[in-house]
Amino acid sequence: MTTRNEHADRFTHLRPLLFTIAYEILGSATESDDVLQDSYLRWAEVDLATVRDTKSYLAQLVTRQALNALREGVRRREDYIGPWLPEPLLLDDRDASADVVLAESVSMAMLVLLETLTPDERAVFVLRETFGFDYDEIAEAVGKSVPTVRQMAHRAREHVHARRNRFGPVDRERTTQITEQFLAAASTGDMDGLMALLAPGVTWTADHGGKAAAIRRPVVGARRVAAIMARLFQVVMETPEIRFETAVCNSAPAVVIYTGDHLEGVFVFEVLDDKITNLYAMRNPDKLVGITTPRAVSRQ
Repeated sequence: MTTRNEHADRFTHLRPLLFTIAYEILGSATESDDVLQDSYLRWAEVDLATVRDTKSYLAQLVTRQALNALREGVRRREDYIGPWLPEPLLLDDRDASADVVLAESVSMAMLVLLETLTPDERAVFVLRETFGFDYDEIAEAVGKSVPTVRQMAHRAREHVHARRNRFGPVDRERTTQITEQFLAAASTGDMDGLMALLAPGVTWTADHGGKAAAIRRPVVGARRVAAIMARLFQVVMETPEIRFETAVCNSAPAVVIYTGDHLEGVFVFEVLDDKITNLYAMRNPDKLVGITTPRAVSRQ
């Protein structure tokens, strides 16, 4: 007879993997925590003697719960005020950048792109492309036939590959250096220095949800984005209680902004070929709740 400890041990061992599956399907760390909590309660009632493959079983269980949550949230996202961005994910010391597939799969750019898929397509793509599950396992998870899942996987793969930017190995030291150079230029109002570090088509996107002051629409172009950052840092210089802390979010350099002890927002930098291509600004306080909690992500 199995015990609660055996259930807990198996679940805890796979928790980084299960969290990563839920997060890539939902784009929300807090919702992923809820999914894992609900999944564990269901798992605790399972007779382990009937489980042939714990990893496959739990991945399917978490996927079903994440899909339910994603479908329930479709209307909320349709009514969302302003641009919608995934919740920034603060990574623990086991940086994901050494695993190119994992680093790309949790990047802000990829998560934003996954929003353009249907919930089922998103789950199929994540389970197949990131985690390498077999089609029959995926079919069981999403409640579709294997031929249907194969078609969905092909369609989602073509959709994503046609729209995503090139992604290569993450040189964390180099991208951090570029980010620091950018912040130094912004803090001194060095427009030439800012422009040199920005890609011509760089995009600034701020998620505010109607609950915080922010630029309401994406801003495109190096000069316009440089002007925003220069103005932001001018405000910072005039407000001594504002401070910045560097971090790694979604396998990319990030800056966490505080006023005193109050968390104001997070900037995540996307760097390609030594140029900043995207700046993602999270200002919605509801999406900042879990940003100070480091997370472990895994494909194993």
